[in-house]
Amino acid sequence: MSKALDDFCGSAFWNSSLLERPDPDLPICFEQTVLVWIPLLFFWICVPWQILNFCESGKVKSPITRLYLTKQVLLDDEDDDEDETIEEAAAVAEDIVTTTLKRENSLHRRKLGSVNGSLRRSLKDVVKDKGEDKKKTAKGQQLIEKETVETGKVKFSLYVKYLRAIGWSYSIWILAAYVLQNAAFVGQNIWLSEWTSDAVTYFNETYPASQRDMRLGVFGAMGVAQGIFVFLGAFLVAAGTVRASRLLHTQLLRNILHVPMEFFDTTPTGRIVNRFAKDIFTVDETIPMSFRSWIACILGVISTLFMICFATPIFAAVIVPLAILYYFIQRFYVTTSRQLRRLDSVTRSPIYSHFGETVSGLSVIRAYGHQQRFLQHNEDTLDINQKSVYSWIVSNRWLAIRLEFVGNLIVFFAALFAVLARGTVDGGTVGLSISSALNITQTLNWLVRMTSELETNIVAVERVDEYIKAENEAEWVTQKRPPQDWPDRGVVQFVDYKARYRSELDLVLHGISCTVDSMEKVGIVGRTGAGKSSLTNCLFRIIEAAGGKIVIDGLDISTIGLHDLRNKLTIIPQDPVLFSGTLRMNLDPFDQYTDEEIWKALELSHLKTYVAELQEKLFYEVSEGGENLSVGQRQLVCLARALLRKSKILILDEATAAVDLETDNLIQRTIRSEFADCTVLTIAHRLHTIMASEPWVLVLDSGKIIEYGNPGRSSEKARALLLFGRDAGHQKNFGILSGMSPSQH
Repeated sequence: MSKALDDFCGSAFWNSSLLERPDPDLPICFEQTVLVWIPLLFFWICVPWQILNFCESGKVKSPITRLYLTKQVLLDDEDDDEDETIEEAAAVAEDIVTTTLKRENSLHRRKLGSVNGSLRRSLKDVVKDKGEDKKKTAKGQQLIEKETVETGKVKFSLYVKYLRAIGWSYSIWILAAYVLQNAAFVGQNIWLSEWTSDAVTYFNETYPASQRDMRLGVFGAMGVAQGIFVFLGAFLVAAGTVRASRLLHTQLLRNILHVPMEFFDTTPTGRIVNRFAKDIFTVDETIPMSFRSWIACILGVISTLFMICFATPIFAAVIVPLAILYYFIQRFYVTTSRQLRRLDSVTRSPIYSHFGETVSGLSVIRAYGHQQRFLQHNEDTLDINQKSVYSWIVSNRWLAIRLEFVGNLIVFFAALFAVLARGTVDGGTVGLSISSALNITQTLNWLVRMTSELETNIVAVERVDEYIKAENEAEWVTQKRPPQDWPDRGVVQFVDYKARYRSELDLVLHGISCTVDSMEKVGIVGRTGAGKSSLTNCLFRIIEAAGGKIVIDGLDISTIGLHDLRNKLTIIPQDPVLFSGTLRMNLDPFDQYTDEEIWKALELSHLKTYVAELQEKLFYEVSEGGENLSVGQRQLVCLARALLRKSKILILDEATAAVDLETDNLIQRTIRSEFADCTVLTIAHRLHTIMASEPWVLVLDSGKIIEYGNPGRSSEKARALLLFGRDAGHQKNFGILSGMSPSQH
């Protein structure tokens, strides 16, 4: 647990949690599993004898208690007596583990449900306190921003944006194809109506073959024309909407890759995934179908009304009142349906977020016995989402009843006017009018549904457009480009530098001023929250300056593009970043290096033997996040990647905090030998790491420089370092670094 803390906070954690107990007689490991996996630095400094004495004296009364210890020791400890003591402690621990593990597992399983009862109560208190603190949090200090829910009518500009993404030429040709298809359909029906009138014209006469062939030929030609125009329209819709989908996805992805880090700090991952999953799926598949169906329905209604008016012109008198009634029904439904679909999209994001958080923290959830709470929360989020989905389904049934009523009115008036016009209208025309009116009910129903579908699904374009317009970082490439060999010396200057993570937050760096000369090796130390990682983020301009500047080899980094800056720096992060793909791709994603150079880097990073034994060698498939490699191996892969780049400036941001001491020493040894002519900035929680390799030390506290210099050259400069190290139990190590014995301090 304490590997992610600096040594001071780690010691304080163990002292407060294990030594300062309210009841001295209460066993430390009472009804708990005690897992000691940290380096024995803390174990032998502050807690082992209490733990071992409790275990050996029989005060560990719970039959389900387990004690696990590691054998890690400080490699730079030179006291043989202390080494022997540690080895004896480890041996005793092994005996305890052996004895403990022989206890009955069945009893362990039966009582597992009652484990950590006090911890659960404490966790509830913490959650309650956090809830109270959250209410007191100022609006500007809220970390996760609430998702924006648009209300009201969809802006017309969104339709224009989608049509522009399709392409204006595609849009015009799509409209023309469907208009011509409906014109052929109307013409074919009118032609068929006229054809039926030939029975009266040629009554008791032989029907001329030429008349028959002419009627049949025109009718067939119109049918073929319909087929051609339908195919052409469908093809153009498919091509245009695929083009629009590709363009919107590309714009979304490009913009998300260039948003500042504060966007990811304030936006849950599930919300971003929802944009790329549900919303892009809607743009890919649902909107094209709705778009095509809407065009077909609107033109179909116009065609039907035209045919009814052609047969009975008086029908035009009732079109306006029926259209007004239809309009109000449609608007009422569309407004409700649109907002329900928006709520559906917004309430789906928490489901994705909660699922991802549950999967990633499954072991912790099980350890604390909070499965039921997470299941309940999952059900609650699903229930909230289903409220909007169910309401949307009910609104569809409401619409169907009212549209059936409007359709019946159209049939009624069409039949009524046909009867009133008897004697003036032939049978074929009346048949055309009535048959068209009977079919319009379904067409009207589909028109409203498609209008609603299009308007509610265009919300996906609205949501995608929101992230497309999200604020970006600074320019990727600017007109002012640094020299090709920049930086050639590696001199880093901080000039009264100030920074904050967001505009409404306080400064995390307060007027930092220092100079790191060429090829210097500087260790940056400080308690957790002192600003060490913030300093690294500022070098890459992940955090922009709130004041002052950073100058590298005489060039202010704020005046150049982010690509030119970040391409010239190399970082080995605390959490190694690997992607799904081959090992070679992870080492050289842009194919800039030969296999010989890659093997050389693997050799220097102590991975050559391991990779050579793999069947696929460099083409070994790395799983997502590098899960099929150990943490140490992942960190060594990052080291090999840094060796290939060989930048003039190397930053190690707590690169060895999560690895064992053996891997730590391998990394430090390689860095000392291969980056001897580079400027190296090392941020580490383990003070002995810096003491063993970095002659220059910069101490930060609350975003300010407490001391910066070489402790070995100045005892005054060492005083601030010793003040920091003494609380963590490192007096002896600082004495080694400064050339003074511990007694001198």
